[in-house]
Amino acid sequence: MDQWLIHHIQAFEAPFWTSIMKILSFIGSVNAVSIGSVPIILFLLFVWKSRRETVIFLIAVFGSALLNVGLKLMFQRSRPSLNAIITEVGYSFPSGHSMNAFTFYGILTYLCWRHIPKERIRKWLLAFSSIMIVGIGGSRIYLGVHYPSDVVGAYLISLVWLIVLIQCTRYFTRVKAA
Repeated sequence: MDQWLIHHIQAFEAPFWTSIMKILSFIGSVNAVSIGSVPIILFLLFVWKSRRETVIFLIAVFGSALLNVGLKLMFQRSRPSLNAIITEVGYSFPSGHSMNAFTFYGILTYLCWRHIPKERIRKWLLAFSSIMIVGIGGSRIYLGVHYPSDVVGAYLISLVWLIVLIQCTRYFTRVKAA
């Protein structure tokens, strides 16, 4: 299945798409997510004045990065050797860029949701986050540095990570209020 999907995704290879995929791939990198986190943290602290949401954001993003490193060391899956457009080092499973994207945009959407009263704006936020998550994951397959199962696995791991984090946050909020 991985080989079939890689073949079909890479069939669209063209200079225009390669440029787009490299940009999306950069956006999902640890460096870009770290840099992008700074204004979000400042906004959460100084505009929304919410230490709680800042801590949730930090735990989500940096916890996901640590989880990714641990899982890569545990699985030690080699990267695909088919038609790589860029070169990456390290293990393949789970895709770090895909986990970064899912966790970053997922927690951002969760934190913003209750602050956005208009349904239409919420839909735009959800659409933007979804496009970024799928685009970044797809870029890793297109560029030949991950198997589709690395990307899907990363999404599922990040989903579980966010669910656990959000449920723990809700639990401790209820316990503290009681």
